[in-house]
Amino acid sequence: MPGTSRGALGLEEFLADLRELVECESPSSDQAAVARSADLVARIGARRLGAEPERITIDGCSHLRWRFGDGERQVLLLAHHDTVWPLGTLATHPYETTGGVLRGPGCLDMLAGLVMAIHAVADLPERTGVTLLVTGDEELGSPTSRALIEQEARRATAALVLEASADGGALKVGRKGVSRYEVHVTGRAAHAGLEPEKGVNTTIELAHLVIAASALGDPAAGTTVTPTVIAAGTTSNTVPASGSFALDVRAWSHDEQLRVDRALRSLTPNLPGAAIEIRGGVNRPPLEEPASRSLFERAVAVAERLGLPPVSGATVGGASDGNFTAGVGTPTLDGLGAVGGGAHADHEHVVVARLLDRTVLVRELVAELREDGT
Repeated sequence: MPGTSRGALGLEEFLADLRELVECESPSSDQAAVARSADLVARIGARRLGAEPERITIDGCSHLRWRFGDGERQVLLLAHHDTVWPLGTLATHPYETTGGVLRGPGCLDMLAGLVMAIHAVADLPERTGVTLLVTGDEELGSPTSRALIEQEARRATAALVLEASADGGALKVGRKGVSRYEVHVTGRAAHAGLEPEKGVNTTIELAHLVIAASALGDPAAGTTVTPTVIAAGTTSNTVPASGSFALDVRAWSHDEQLRVDRALRSLTPNLPGAAIEIRGGVNRPPLEEPASRSLFERAVAVAERLGLPPVSGATVGGASDGNFTAGVGTPTLDGLGAVGGGAHADHEHVVVARLLDRTVLVRELVAELREDGT
């Protein structure tokens, strides 16, 4: 690796590990596939780190933890091994490297970052005080791993998240918080031709509510309230008696999340006889910039000292498990993973030339933070 005289693992070994992981498909919704992926991550990690991980299975979902030392001042590296791609994607999106660009399902989000984390820890001269947590349900919103992530964050002095970088390799110094809702409406069925006036039409009620909910967004504050999936009714000649729609809410501050939550729960029906039920709430708190500022400054200084590519920062609308670590008060820096683009899309890719310098940055940042805590 550049910028070091230590016996670091080279690019060939890095790419060999990454290929194994990409070719072991791990869609989040398939727990058997995630378990197979966890087995592979455990083997690769044991080979590189010389230590077996702790296997943590929660509600059938497979997570892994390497903890070096038992102190309460850990440096936490956070990654996930699940992806959004269904089994069989390799048939149309095979692993390949052409012209310095690596492709394959999940390569950017976030299998390359996971390999970076393993190799960075493997090359540390001293690992005491370091924890590597690899979860298996991040793409689902971390329903089984959230408590585990927050538990580890509370015993950490810093959390480094190996999600892919922002455009051009920028570190992610801020992320919007995410709230998810389902708005359910109950009305009354009736024959659409004979006596529609005797029904309470949930499709009409839903239309009113979709408009009211979307109006809760605040462009000036960066708050978005986006209706997504909607459904109502049973047959084309029946006044629909029930229906629902989903809402995706993103905000830069927890206060904005609470404002939208209160407003949604105060919505009232437009049609006499209709009833509204709001399900869901805040899923991930925001990663606000103050939580990352000191770590970002450290990363900038490390890059300058080692002659690595300059480090920049960016705020992004997407969320990650770094939202959870920041939410419990742990300083958090995100986007330390691979440089590339196309996450969740057919053109997902990783820039091979940036893999090693990014891994050096992570390793040296961990080394400095670990020394601070000892």
